[in-house]
Amino acid sequence: MQITRQTEYAIRTALELSTVPFGEFIQTKAISERHNIPEVFLKKTIQLLSRAGLVTTQRGSQGGVRLARPSDKITLADILVAIEGPLALNVCLAENYQCHNLPNCRVHQIMKRAQKSLLRELSEETLSDIAGDAPIKEYTRECDAVN
Repeated sequence: MQITRQTEYAIRTALELSTVPFGEFIQTKAISERHNIPEVFLKKTIQLLSRAGLVTTQRGSQGGVRLARPSDKITLADILVAIEGPLALNVCLAENYQCHNLPNCRVHQIMKRAQKSLLRELSEETLSDIAGDAPIKEYTRECDAVN
């Protein structure tokens, strides 16, 4: 499993926005140039973040993009879901999917646990944690055992 380039751009954009005072706009062009993201693609990415309620945009010379919520209220999971949609490691874990193999499948519960763990980790740290001086949670022996 690999996140898309668009999700990577969305994370970089959100982290950039978290470094300025809450409510302050940054021009899309500045983000595009600073992070080497094609501006047209960045605008599409920002539109998805906006639809998810993570950023707000404003047109005009004083406009740009800003976080819609404080950076300590936005996680990597929020961004991933905004761009990729609900996480499903396998089709059997997708919402409303009816798998005819489910009653006999021995892999389903393992995949379900893995997905739950991934979502928990992505929900653990906020943009504020990542962009700030606070140390990021260290891996535990339990995490190492999974790898």
